Amino acid sequence: MEEINIKQLVLAVHTIAEEKNLPEETVLSVIEQAIAAAWRRDNGERDQEVRSELNINSGTANVFVSREVVEEVGSDAVEISLKDAKKLKKDAAIGDRVEEMHEVTSFGRVAAQTAKQVVLQRLREAEREVVLEEFEDKIGTVVNGTVQRIEPRVVRVDLGKASGIIPQSEQIQGEYYTIGSRIKVFIKNIERDNHGPQLILSRGNEQFVEYLFRQEVPEIETGAVEIRAIAREAGRRTKIAVSSTSPGVDPIGTFVGGHGTRVQAVMNEIGDQEKIDIIAFDENSEQFIKNALSPAEVSKVEIDEKNKRATVSVNEDQQSIAIGRSGQNVRLASRLTGYELDIEQVAATTKPAKQTRRKNIEDSLLDAVSESTK
Repeated sequence: MEEINIKQLVLAVHTIAEEKNLPEETVLSVIEQAIAAAWRRDNGERDQEVRSELNINSGTANVFVSREVVEEVGSDAVEISLKDAKKLKKDAAIGDRVEEMHEVTSFGRVAAQTAKQVVLQRLREAEREVVLEEFEDKIGTVVNGTVQRIEPRVVRVDLGKASGIIPQSEQIQGEYYTIGSRIKVFIKNIERDNHGPQLILSRGNEQFVEYLFRQEVPEIETGAVEIRAIAREAGRRTKIAVSSTSPGVDPIGTFVGGHGTRVQAVMNEIGDQEKIDIIAFDENSEQFIKNALSPAEVSKVEIDEKNKRATVSVNEDQQSIAIGRSGQNVRLASRLTGYELDIEQVAATTKPAKQTRRKNIEDSLLDAVSESTK
């Protein structure tokens, strides 16, 4: 048997707390979890509910096993009869939970190993939790990072104090990452699961593009122009609807920038393979849908407001442009406008009309010529 030296543990609490920059209560809680796990290993059963308390002043450790009071005991590990429960707690009743205390003095070798593993694992988690709390207020912003490791489904990025992951779903399709390269990442959220807290990063979401435009277009901060909606398929195409709050300010021109410098700066970050369509937002849903389907020319839009659907009529030569490759244009336009869009082909009527009009002009010219020669 390995003796458990409580005084040594208490000393360890102070040392670890200082070294790891963790609160003493956190370290104490970690060691208490380890003692409970080790005791369960030596004396209890796997599904038992065990907690422990470390008394720093008296230098003792106690373990408490919680069991439910039942009429008929099926499992001694988790249940206790009312008769036995009353010995521990006089007013115990069926359905209550009672705790039985055991003093801990020593562990077996295997249990001591268990305790050590639990301490190391939980301390790592606590450390990460403290570091990630610093990033809590950075959620929704873009930071610089260094590619640390490339795995089949995630890319690990070092952010200095912490590291995060870009899951496959948050990566830009077709983007190639190299270890040691510097990249910008959007801090999406902090996920907490059985493996401890994890910083989730993104380069493929709409907010990443929005943040990049905010860096390039100072007029957004002044309120002269605004982004009204974004729909994105990372690595392929982004549609961004913009509007102006000041008369005389061209929102599209403001976002594109002189000679396209602003939109080019965003494309330099996300990759030239991703097209960016900047379109004018319109309060009129019909006009907004027409704008969103750009570069296709739309003949007519019929809106079903109740079902948030719209039937869009286009000429034959515009149908494939409106739908886009693999349905991408119409898919993004639907997401941008909030309407399910159905593209419908109509027979082209404009060309014959133009020919008729030209003939009429020629007739009138001929008439004018013949009049003057008379």
